Amino acid sequence: MTTPAQILLVEDNRFDAELALAAFHNTSLGRVVHVAPTGEDALHYLFGLYKYCDRQTHPLPNLVLLDLNMPGINGIEVLRQAKSTLGIKQIPILILTSVNEERDRTLAYDCGADGYFIKPISVEGQRALVQQVYGYWLKFIGESPTQDLIKS
Repeated sequence: MTTPAQILLVEDNRFDAELALAAFHNTSLGRVVHVAPTGEDALHYLFGLYKYCDRQTHPLPNLVLLDLNMPGINGIEVLRQAKSTLGIKQIPILILTSVNEERDRTLAYDCGADGYFIKPISVEGQRALVQQVYGYWLKFIGESPTQDLIKS
């Protein structure tokens, strides 16, 4: 029996998170989406700290979708810490941002980002992004196409 891909969505904007979750829900690809609403929560999740210490409930993700611009601990700092930690640094981290700035893109790649995407503003655009992410990043994980779980 295969297990679904585990995805950590790090998004502080409720509308953007709901748009992304709707896109995941509207595809037939198997996955479990865990949502971290802040950079601090993302680091706690990745390092298995506090409420995320139970790896049965909060397993390490196969992929992180990381908002770049968040208050407090921003996406760049999450990226830096994750990519400098043994056991976590190999997890692909894709940056999602609504601002198309070349300096942000360059900094993200310099800090170890595995991809950089401008956030789509429609469900159709989000669905296309989800398909692209699966087509390139998750096709070898062996996820089951019938499972669809969203956790926060």
